Amino acid sequence: MPSDESWHSGVAGESVEPPASFVDQANVTDPDVREQFEREWPACWERAADLLDWSDDYDAVIGGDGPPFRWFDGGTLNASYNCIDRHLDDRKNQVALTWEGRLGESRSYSYLDLYREVNEFAAALRELGVEEEDVVTLYMPVVPELPIAMLACARIGAPHSVVFAGFSADALAMRMDDADSEYLVTCDGYYRRGAPVHQKNKADNAAIALDDGIEATVVVDRLGVRKTTPSSSAVDRETQGVSRDDDTPLAADEYDYGDLVTEHRGETVDPVPRDATDQLFLIYTSGTTGEPTGVRHTTGGYLAHAAWTSHAVLDIRPEDTHWCSADIGWITGHSYTVYGPLALGSTTMLYEGTPDHPEKDRVWELIERNAVDVFYTAPTAIRAFMKWGEQHPDSHDLSSLRLLGTVGEPINPRAWQWYHEHIGNGECPVVDTWWQTETGGMMVSTLPGVDEMKPGSTGLPLPGIDAKVVDGDGDSVEPGETGYLVVTSPWPGMPLSMVENDGWFTDHTSVFPDLSDYDWAYFTEDGATVDEDGYVTLLGRVDDVINVSGHRFGTMEIESAIADVEGVAEAAVVSGPHDLKGQAVYAYVSAAEETDWDALRERIADAVDAAIGPIAVPDVVVFTPELPKTRSGKVMRRLLEDIANDDDLGDTSALRNPEVVGELESALGERD
Repeated sequence: MPSDESWHSGVAGESVEPPASFVDQANVTDPDVREQFEREWPACWERAADLLDWSDDYDAVIGGDGPPFRWFDGGTLNASYNCIDRHLDDRKNQVALTWEGRLGESRSYSYLDLYREVNEFAAALRELGVEEEDVVTLYMPVVPELPIAMLACARIGAPHSVVFAGFSADALAMRMDDADSEYLVTCDGYYRRGAPVHQKNKADNAAIALDDGIEATVVVDRLGVRKTTPSSSAVDRETQGVSRDDDTPLAADEYDYGDLVTEHRGETVDPVPRDATDQLFLIYTSGTTGEPTGVRHTTGGYLAHAAWTSHAVLDIRPEDTHWCSADIGWITGHSYTVYGPLALGSTTMLYEGTPDHPEKDRVWELIERNAVDVFYTAPTAIRAFMKWGEQHPDSHDLSSLRLLGTVGEPINPRAWQWYHEHIGNGECPVVDTWWQTETGGMMVSTLPGVDEMKPGSTGLPLPGIDAKVVDGDGDSVEPGETGYLVVTSPWPGMPLSMVENDGWFTDHTSVFPDLSDYDWAYFTEDGATVDEDGYVTLLGRVDDVINVSGHRFGTMEIESAIADVEGVAEAAVVSGPHDLKGQAVYAYVSAAEETDWDALRERIADAVDAAIGPIAVPDVVVFTPELPKTRSGKVMRRLLEDIANDDDLGDTSALRNPEVVGELESALGERD
């Protein structure tokens, strides 16, 4: 474990008040809401449960003396019903899903359209043999059939496991084997910057690697190479310029999605009532920094948490169009593209492409065309937008935007301010959110109708969330000091592994002996600092530290200092070898534009020296047009560290820009 001196606090920007016009219409405006939740805990979480429809009322908000905990114990519900059926009376003709394809296609589904196709595919899954508790693996890009399949699985009580489409065959096989999944829904392929990628080939290779094989595979016709009956909402593939000559036949245990939907046209499936603590889905951590871990989320607690945070933090209401730019393969796409927005009856937007294809104004064009109200994206993307220049958003009408959000990593003050000014026109609150795959939903943020915003600081623990920053002894740190973020009371979105107490609660005593004073604690493995107002600033994972001559520094802190240098678009910092120090700071820097590299390197050194100290100044600065990123926009720091240390790069299948790896290896080789 890192010592108490593992991180040094960053400096957040000046406080920004939410506009009065926003506060007047916000979903949550009571300044005492946190105190009310604390007084009423755990009954306070009834507010989240009240956002859902229950087949059977729960007996208690939380069952058991804990742990294990049973959220909404005794209650039954169905997630598919909550996301579709219950909205039909009021908004059956309202758009539920709107999709923008990589080649410029678009599709929209009303709530009635969505109801029909989810039912038809649920009926097809049942006919294929899928029963309650059978895990169905979904291996697709961001196409409408992915959330449809998720909701169809939820309708029949079959947990789904979404595997990011960019992962390799080996990664898919490992996840299917671990989940004991015998059913796969995939697609023939997808487009990357206009070029087709044959997804089905990877799925076939994964099936070969599985000892027990696959019971049934459903194939979505994305590339238009199969002569099959299209689904009720399919686009005309002939307009996409895709050849139909590659008519690869399906095997006996393989089925075309469009054919299945057509065969079950008009059929309905009664939603299966599920216990609140029954598993809704299985999701694996990304695996970009280590071995992936399966996380199982519940039906009642998770859905209530996702709906409540969508309502309170993202301020989503039924008339909104909400765009969360995360790939559905990650937990952010589960919670804030599919389950949260649809549970609230809003319109959720899906986008298959990248933000710079075909042009660097693609995101702003889509926001303008779809009149997006709420935009939720990653700091990595925001820094790329900064690099490309404000002329791109300035050329579009973004006045529909009411709220902006960030997720995935800490955002430095300069990027926050650029986002607030150039995308939100200084009028949209910006909610910076901290949460994890394990938490299921947001845990730390500002409430946009209640709290001041502090650029660079995530915010306060959300109502009902007991999060603390503690030192190595488990004691709360003083304002301005750094420590470890821990959660010391349960929350509805906690996964089944925590509910069942698979070592989550007992292990913390070996890490923080004094935390045994608490009845319960979850160590998040993130470093943080807290200010005099209780605002938490996240500093990155505690294992993302560099030991330089016995001094330990958080990589996120150094990256933030570099990113705030004029001329820098984004930066990633890792540890690399040094003859005298053992480890040294290696900084990979993407500049906003071509410049005097020596002068920029000097400004970077001065900035890190001023923010942290001379010992944290990077020994090596490598300038690069872009950083290696997954197709969800996350920087693959593991690869950067492998490059710095001349190690085997391992699996790079998740990269959206693999060509940059060779450029970085060459750049470091030239320095040597």
